[in-house]
Amino acid sequence: MKWHELTIRTRTEAVEMVTNFLHELEADGVSVEESWADRKPEVTPLGEWYDRPLNAIPAGWVEIKGWFVEGADMAAVTRTLHARIGELRDYGIDPGEYALEEALVDEEDWADAWKKYFKPLRVSERLTIRPTWEPYEPGPGELVIDLDPGMAFGTGTHATTALCLRALDRIIQGGEDVIDVGTGSGILAIGAVKLGARNVLALDLDPVAVSSAKANAELNGLSDRIDVRESDLLGVLRGSETSNGKPFNVQLPVDLVVANILAEIILRFIDDVYAALKPGGLYIASGIYINKEQDVRRGLEEAGFEIVRRDEQDDWIALTARKPEGR
Repeated sequence: MKWHELTIRTRTEAVEMVTNFLHELEADGVSVEESWADRKPEVTPLGEWYDRPLNAIPAGWVEIKGWFVEGADMAAVTRTLHARIGELRDYGIDPGEYALEEALVDEEDWADAWKKYFKPLRVSERLTIRPTWEPYEPGPGELVIDLDPGMAFGTGTHATTALCLRALDRIIQGGEDVIDVGTGSGILAIGAVKLGARNVLALDLDPVAVSSAKANAELNGLSDRIDVRESDLLGVLRGSETSNGKPFNVQLPVDLVVANILAEIILRFIDDVYAALKPGGLYIASGIYINKEQDVRRGLEEAGFEIVRRDEQDDWIALTARKPEGR
């Protein structure tokens, strides 16, 4: 069987939006390869290792591939993709002088191609991500997240996900109730429970992500502690959406909310997060490109949050904010 392979080269800050566009255009698979121009294949202080081959992608750029079934209207796909990428500048996201290339490839050339770039990764002091197809023996005290992301975003290799996992490792003490907004593959929800959270309510608008998160929760033996639901942000908590008639597995208000989504989306539901947190509760907001940091800071502070920590990786920012006691 043949597949249409669409390659997009664009700036790093556009990666999440472009991958979302490909999913919405019904790509059957998506992969992201980031630049290694400013990195070295060596062991880091966290024990990460990189056995991927170095590439020629310039620093600050990514190569995104999407695969479409033979017979798909690729003229319509590329036309729509060009238009949507071009509109990103209206939202303060610079895709650069992006380029699109199309090729027809055999199924065996792509079905497992992206997997060679996803290896076991020590992403925080305690957490290691292990793809299901890779053998790996954890060391003492090492917590392993088994993951098969499929088409859902979130492998831990992207800066925004890694920042969230490190924040969870730092914050979770044990027994917390957590809400994960935009759960994707479910990696943050799984990480939170592995670190000691009591239960996690994992939400995503994308049915593909919901299915992927459920499968990964089951893969890790955590289906009874991770409640995955389809929801537009925190809409399900407001009763504006159906919620399958079951009570949530978390006690509202919760101890912690984590959201790995774009800055523009974070700004849309800050008040909902504030209402969902107990006094003293924490909010980890990631997916903020550096040029949007001040907008998000201002939005959080105007809603009543106190920003207690800032973390950065590859020009992506994660902010940890606290809801003050007594509110």
